Amino acid sequence: MNYRVLLVENDENQGKVTKDFLEMSGYRVTHCLNGNSGLEEYFSAYYDIIILEVVLPQIDGFTIAKKIRENNKKIPIIFLTVCSRNEFRIEGFRTGGDDYILKPYSAEELKLRMDAIMRRTKRTYNSSMESYNLGPFRFNYSEHSISSPRLGTRHLTKREADVLRLLCVYKNRIMRRDIALKTIWGENDYFMGRSMDVYITKLRKILKMEEGVSINNIHNTGFKLEVEENCL
Repeated sequence: MNYRVLLVENDENQGKVTKDFLEMSGYRVTHCLNGNSGLEEYFSAYYDIIILEVVLPQIDGFTIAKKIRENNKKIPIIFLTVCSRNEFRIEGFRTGGDDYILKPYSAEELKLRMDAIMRRTKRTYNSSMESYNLGPFRFNYSEHSISSPRLGTRHLTKREADVLRLLCVYKNRIMRRDIALKTIWGENDYFMGRSMDVYITKLRKILKMEEGVSINNIHNTGFKLEVEENCL
């Protein structure tokens, strides 16, 4: 399975129990304790599903959901809250929530609800994330292939495809090295960083086959996949 989960839960103990249980069940979980760090984390990495406590320090869960929905209409969102008032539940669904779980809850119940949502939505959600238009290039992640008029069709290794997909997620924005390494390799390591540089070099050579698309180094920060507007 290996779906990536962003869990924003300000109860540290409950969050740890939930994180441990979900990871034992095959999910990969990042746990944040407040709204600011949760929102920052969402925009710094790729996630498959979001779990949000409604009442959070700094930024509440509903506000986070609204900001996420401005960026992504399809990613599943589950709200957690102690409030059972009907107007809260309505607000949760109005802000784009897919489910609403009252606290206290069991990690097993949450996991089962997540499983159900992923079964219903993953195919359609992933279909929007599997194919990318990059100017004259068409990148199909599920087939690990990239094509263009000059290039024809080129097959990529899985790791090349993983790196290119993350670059696509951050298209025209900076993809930080540390985030890329943790997202794709699971940790930020010197030797893994050298390996990533090799894949970036290979992808850069492919993209040079056409004009208007490039991978640029951002000094001491990371990389940026730049696609000129007139090539979109």
